[in-house]
Amino acid sequence: MYLSVSLFNCLFHRRAKILKPKLPIKEHTYAPAMPDNQIPVPARDGPSTHLRTLWKLKRLHWWLLVVLNVFFLLVGQAAAVLLGRFYYDKGGNSTWMATLVQTAAFPILLVPYSFLRSSNDSPGLSAPSSVLVLCSIYFVVGVLIAGDNMLYSIGLLYLSASTYSLICATQLAFNAVFSFFINRQKFTPLILNAVVILSFSASLLAVNEDSDKPSGVSNRKYVIGILTALAASALYSLLLSLMQLTFEKVLKKETFSVVLEMQIYTAFVASCVTSVGLFASGEWRTIRGEMDSFTTGKVSYVMTLVWTAVAWQVCSVGVVGLVFVVSSLCSNVVSTLSLAVTPIASLIVFHDNMNGVKIIAMLIAFWGFASYIFQNYLDDLKVTKNQTAGNNEAANDPHC
Repeated sequence: MYLSVSLFNCLFHRRAKILKPKLPIKEHTYAPAMPDNQIPVPARDGPSTHLRTLWKLKRLHWWLLVVLNVFFLLVGQAAAVLLGRFYYDKGGNSTWMATLVQTAAFPILLVPYSFLRSSNDSPGLSAPSSVLVLCSIYFVVGVLIAGDNMLYSIGLLYLSASTYSLICATQLAFNAVFSFFINRQKFTPLILNAVVILSFSASLLAVNEDSDKPSGVSNRKYVIGILTALAASALYSLLLSLMQLTFEKVLKKETFSVVLEMQIYTAFVASCVTSVGLFASGEWRTIRGEMDSFTTGKVSYVMTLVWTAVAWQVCSVGVVGLVFVVSSLCSNVVSTLSLAVTPIASLIVFHDNMNGVKIIAMLIAFWGFASYIFQNYLDDLKVTKNQTAGNNEAANDPHC
């Protein structure tokens, strides 16, 4: 579920280093004839101004990275969900194939990864972990991703794109819980409000009798679709928290290449596991028949799978990038926003039924997202205020 466009993230990092202001000596005023054992004291106005400028540049650079990754996640996830529903609507019925395309396009990430590895990345905060530890982490996470993708594929098979997206919005509630216990994420009234509201949003859809089930889906399969979508959301949230823990405790690097490493290696494992499932289940024998019976033609069948795979990789860069730049909870919040927007796109593309319950559920999801974003805004104001106060103290300290 997880493009070469990640290259731009690296370029932003490199540009930040180029733009990093150096404190010019000519702007420092030193006292004359100071003893050799004393440190010259710079004029107060100069360093304070430069520290504030440096802080603003860093914050601007950080926000650029966040916006870029948010764009990848929103566009990639919405496109992938719609193309996945299109695959089922036009005659595709292989859940293993729908699962495989969610990770199979990972080789395209080798291009930006090669560029990042060949560049001079900043050194990590500590010595790299052992190969055995990293391989174990990538294997476990990859297997979990394969299972999560299968659950998502089953959910999308039995649910409309709009219902599927709104139910998956509960992943924010699951992630808040996992982040609290695994990543020690603090709960605030606004975050708790977002979690509860998004849970209500999914509950409304679960009890909605006037549902728009895809043709041929019984009530039993519809319930299975809801349960698998909920299970996939919970497992996805656990994966994000585990990724954040890996970045903080194991990898301990401040380069975007580690983001691509995490994605490439885990996607490779997930693709291998899914491929084994595809052949073991015997569904590979039906691929030729699926292609022949696809209502929009063979070329359309192939292009649907290819672009679905590419869209999932775009989404994955945004997902893992936000975990790296901000946190797993932030990544999940943006993913939830995409899931709330997808029903609108589904209404336009597939003419899904948007009854009153769905509209209310979507508005509630937006409300929950807005609560979380406002909390991040307050946190950012607090960080900026503390940083400004620290810079002023450093500038006014005669021993700095």
